[in-house]
Amino acid sequence: MFSEDDLIPVSALQHALFCERQFALIHIEQLWEENLFTAEGRLLHERVDVEHHESRKLFRQEYGMAIRSLKYGLIGKCDLVELYLDRNGNVQDAIPVEFKRGTDKEDDVDRVQLCAQALCLEEMFGITITNGQFYYLKNHRRTTTEIDSALRKKTIDLCEHVRYLFNKAITPPAIYDKHTCDRCSLIEICMPKKVGSGIKRVDRFIQTQLQLSRMECEQ
Repeated sequence: MFSEDDLIPVSALQHALFCERQFALIHIEQLWEENLFTAEGRLLHERVDVEHHESRKLFRQEYGMAIRSLKYGLIGKCDLVELYLDRNGNVQDAIPVEFKRGTDKEDDVDRVQLCAQALCLEEMFGITITNGQFYYLKNHRRTTTEIDSALRKKTIDLCEHVRYLFNKAITPPAIYDKHTCDRCSLIEICMPKKVGSGIKRVDRFIQTQLQLSRMECEQ
């Protein structure tokens, strides 16, 4: 079990899976810069936070719900949690709903975030959660994600890796990747093309010096 001081943000998992350099710049160096995508996402989440809570006899919606897990050392907030209650008001099931500005992604970056939320809710309410949902603003529809054993393992393993990155407190070098970097709000801070090309030149220099050293030894 982790203490309150050792909890890491659920968002850090998403950032680390997207790009470990982005994770380090945000969570270790405390840097942040907004672009169109992050601004739209922030406005969407602010709108979610002021939504009215819906409550019926055996059903309740909680917006902006604070969550945590001492077992996995996580802390965060859910955009929306739909709670299903028994006649005594005890939570029998919960569905985390994460709001996203775009459309469904092919990778697991968002799904890991949703699974981490589910792990927190399971611990808080003593239940087992089988699925979560995304609400995509672009097409105004929900999609369901199964919280299966493979996704759980990937999320739990990532928790351990992110904690290692926090403890190591080292920012990885920049390596430009068009698919990742061009979507990142920190591209002007990170400068992956400039920094990455410099690293490649250093690598080539080191390789050349090693080859020359080997040639001298062989003579």
